[in-house]
Amino acid sequence: MPCPPAIAPQPKNRNPRLALTGGIACGKSLLSHYLNELGVETIDADGIVHELIPDPAERRRIAAEVFADPAKRKELEARLHPLVKERIEAFVSGGSGIRIAIIPLLFETHWDAEYDIICCVVSERETQISRMVATRGYTREEAEARLAAQLPVAEKAAKSHYVIENNGTAAELRSKAEEFVKWLKNSMCSPAR
Repeated sequence: MPCPPAIAPQPKNRNPRLALTGGIACGKSLLSHYLNELGVETIDADGIVHELIPDPAERRRIAAEVFADPAKRKELEARLHPLVKERIEAFVSGGSGIRIAIIPLLFETHWDAEYDIICCVVSERETQISRMVATRGYTREEAEARLAAQLPVAEKAAKSHYVIENNGTAAELRSKAEEFVKWLKNSMCSPAR
């Protein structure tokens, strides 16, 4: 069962601007996959970064550097974020139907004010760490450094309209994706705006 909305959404029009956020290794990518299967169009900020820096070895080298040095991380973000934001803006402004921007650093970049409805995917900290170690090959220290560079998921959840807890199975997350899409359709069709 989904968590109740933390904040009543205030869409400005029939096509509200929608964002999905959450902590690292909370399941945003898998949730996005399920949303796509349910007919929701998505764009992923991390995917855009991967297009801008296509070499995985280079991304890992840069990540090791910037997660060890906050000044270098801010410098990199200052170069990449405007490019990412431009691509996301073109996506959310165009088309029809349900379109969601997946922005892991939505609150850290202060882009949240630009979105009418925000969904946050959360997982327990130890679950996040074990996922990063198991699926991304990070050491525990690397995983903790990435967690330290983001707002805690509890803070992101408190600022969101809808929260999806993902500590279970993929099937459970698929079910929660279905519930979220139903909630979105109801929210987008409600006459009170």
